[in-house]
Amino acid sequence: MLCLDDSYCKECEAIVTGVKDGKFIALDKNLFYPRGGGQPTDTGKIIRGNDDLNQNDSNMCKFGDDRISHEFKVVFVGKFDGKVSHEVDKEGLKEGDKVKCIIDWERRYKLMRTHTAAHVLASTMHKELGALITGNELGEDKTRFDFNLENFDREKFDQVVDKVNELLKQDVDLKVYSLPRDEAMKIEGVVKLANALPPSIQILRIVEIPGIDLQADGGTHVKNLKEVGQIELIKLDNKGKSNRRIYFKLNT
Repeated sequence: MLCLDDSYCKECEAIVTGVKDGKFIALDKNLFYPRGGGQPTDTGKIIRGNDDLNQNDSNMCKFGDDRISHEFKVVFVGKFDGKVSHEVDKEGLKEGDKVKCIIDWERRYKLMRTHTAAHVLASTMHKELGALITGNELGEDKTRFDFNLENFDREKFDQVVDKVNELLKQDVDLKVYSLPRDEAMKIEGVVKLANALPPSIQILRIVEIPGIDLQADGGTHVKNLKEVGQIELIKLDNKGKSNRRIYFKLNT
């Protein structure tokens, strides 16, 4: 999972290790983030070198060693039974093919910034309002949090966002590391998303923003808070008794 080892890795070479139904591809290296935990899938392309392809094909481009290559758009990435599957836009890849993977970096980086902002917001909501997130969906244009809270005061949420934006101005490096489940669960607030950790997960990946937040998380993040920019509260929704929803976005 290169996407978790180094979220700034934009491309890599890999080998196709499996093909299902022509369009679902397994690779020996996983650069693309598979949808999960509220974070959308990465998109991008997989390029295969092949001397035998017709050079007039409009989908072709040059590979690293100047062979003719063929490009496959990655439209969805998911994790099924512990394995990452890359859905491409057409058939043609075969087991054993050597390929180059390239992510849509602009999309990835915006989602990284948004995810880190979401951690700061979730932590601040928990500290200031006692809210525990029950559902979330990150997006390029807006992000949704669902949470349980009896009192629903727009002014209080505006104050929370103001505090978050002050925190996001700080020059703070994030830390990412792993802990055994039993050890991690002794840390207060390590789980901000209700019912987020199945019992089968015994080693937890921890994302720590020193002095601000620490929680179990399996997504991509920026290296430093100052990369995020500022956030803007879009709207609040009342979804029923104690069932609330907030939408926010990056405004820089």
